[in-house]
Amino acid sequence: MVASQTVADELDPDRLGHFDAIIIGAGVAGMYQLYRLRELGMRVRVLEAGSDVGGTWYWCRYPGARFDSESWSYGYSFSEELLQEWSWPEHFAAQPDTLRYLNYVADKFDFRRDIQFNSRVVAAHFDDAASRWTVTVESGEHVSAPMMITALGPLSAFTLPNIPGRDSYRGPAFHTARWPHEPVNFKGKRVGIIGTGATAIQTIQTIAKDVEHLTVFQRTPNWAAPLHNSKITDEEQKKIKASFPEIYERCRQTVACFIHNPDPRKTLDVSPQEREAFWEKLYSEPGFGIWIGNFKDMMTDEKANALATEFATKKIRQRVKDPKVADLLTPKNHGFGTRRLPLESGYYEAYNQDNVLLVDINKTPIERITPEGIKTSDQEYAFDLMIYATGFDGVTGPYDRIDIRGSGGRCLKDEWVDMPRTLLGMQTEGYPNMFMILGPHTARGNIPRNIEEVVEWQTGLIKYMREHGLTRVEPRSEAVDDWVTVVNEASAGLLSSKIGSWQTGVNRNVEGRNVPRVLGYNGGAVRYRGKIEKEAAEGYPDFRFG
Repeated sequence: MVASQTVADELDPDRLGHFDAIIIGAGVAGMYQLYRLRELGMRVRVLEAGSDVGGTWYWCRYPGARFDSESWSYGYSFSEELLQEWSWPEHFAAQPDTLRYLNYVADKFDFRRDIQFNSRVVAAHFDDAASRWTVTVESGEHVSAPMMITALGPLSAFTLPNIPGRDSYRGPAFHTARWPHEPVNFKGKRVGIIGTGATAIQTIQTIAKDVEHLTVFQRTPNWAAPLHNSKITDEEQKKIKASFPEIYERCRQTVACFIHNPDPRKTLDVSPQEREAFWEKLYSEPGFGIWIGNFKDMMTDEKANALATEFATKKIRQRVKDPKVADLLTPKNHGFGTRRLPLESGYYEAYNQDNVLLVDINKTPIERITPEGIKTSDQEYAFDLMIYATGFDGVTGPYDRIDIRGSGGRCLKDEWVDMPRTLLGMQTEGYPNMFMILGPHTARGNIPRNIEEVVEWQTGLIKYMREHGLTRVEPRSEAVDDWVTVVNEASAGLLSSKIGSWQTGVNRNVEGRNVPRVLGYNGGAVRYRGKIEKEAAEGYPDFRFG
């Protein structure tokens, strides 16, 4: 009896940590992948570094955090019941509402029973003989499965500034991507913030009205445009809930899965007066119209972009009272829209306040962080609290922070130093049964729309394998070569490809991240969908099965 029980225990999958699939991450992507794999009857374990679900919306709790997709185009589309039950309070939802939504989804579909929290993954190694992935978390615990799906998120590997003395500061200091769960009181505080990217813009405009004094340390200004957010009325709510099929079909047909699409005209095809009126209209409307709904050549023609840049420069000068400050806030090293455009609500007006100071660290560089605050080349600043809005090591950064080893012990971080190599952004050669959700070289835009598409395609591939008795899949080397060529060609004509940003893998806070790389498929969501659907319809000819 005792011997039999021991054998049974040894074979118990729960005790061995053996599953059909392991998903890394319990954000929007990880939860949806769990839902789809459950439908296949698979036994799944999700490993999540945080203490609850939410991914980006769990970690990024900084003041003013919200998304720039229209709320009603952002949520999951797989459940009509969920669509009708949930009501977004604003057209562009704030972080607390988005996290509340994701918790609601997790509760409704009982996701937490398959999620292991407080489990940051540090290593994932493939065993060729067993055809299994063994995944290790910080505690030293191992779990294994034939399949591993990475739902890491393109913006999850946050970076701190490489400034001497960073750990010497005596006061509280927070990165926007690791904001405390309890409220932070800014009343009467002297606050310093490093960075003027998207998270900094949202933070600055939010806390400027509360702090005693705010000092903004800027290296590179970013273009930004008004969000024009508002509450969703009861009448609008009814219309939205009756229109979801049309809303999601619209997202399927646009270049980035937002509700916006480029205007079919070219910038110079219209008169200066008509052009100006069009831009004023876009600037006054909610959302990404001024960026994605602009003239179709704004992102490819330097003359067209220069005119759009001139318009955006004028808007900054109109909104910022001090011409010198307006000039500092105007980018000189990249044209309007060539980086992902942050949307704001009173960001530029914050610099009209007497309690807000903008410091150009190109002119007066930061020499070090001191126990009291920050010392630049010409002055020392004392703060009660400091904020690092210094961004992320985008797209490949989350993979680099895990020791991922494929067939024969090959190391993913080493192989991706110069350029990631994938097929359709779904898999990479030499790493069998490793699936990536929004990995390098997928189409990106309105993230949940992109996520659902990728998850459904990968679930279809896994279902195909199970139905045909296949246990192993990875891309053919020549197919990877072809896809890398396609990805490079799709980016070649874009002005944004020449600009350093997280989207092109540039981050001066990360060693070796100073040369732009192509990290996404920039041929548009519709073309991308056509390519992955063709691959599936033809029986996955670009993949090798075992």
